Amino acid sequence: MVDYKSILTRNPNKRFGRPCVRHTRITVFDVLGWLSTGMSFEEIIYDFPELTLTDIKACLAYAADREHKLEHAS
Repeated sequence: MVDYKSILTRNPNKRFGRPCVRHTRITVFDVLGWLSTGMSFEEIIYDFPELTLTDIKACLAYAADREHKLEHAS
């Protein structure tokens, strides 16, 4: 799994403090939304060349980790 902690950042003054891919305003939510509509990794990178394959995988790793933590919190 990708170590998302070195890729995703939070800034309370950027995108309401949501986790973003470093040096961008692209949130994890944005990336997950694009993937959920059927965009491929390659299409996302083509439309947003500031992103890398590792960045997209970091968003997925973050989402999986959040889900895991929520599942074990109950």
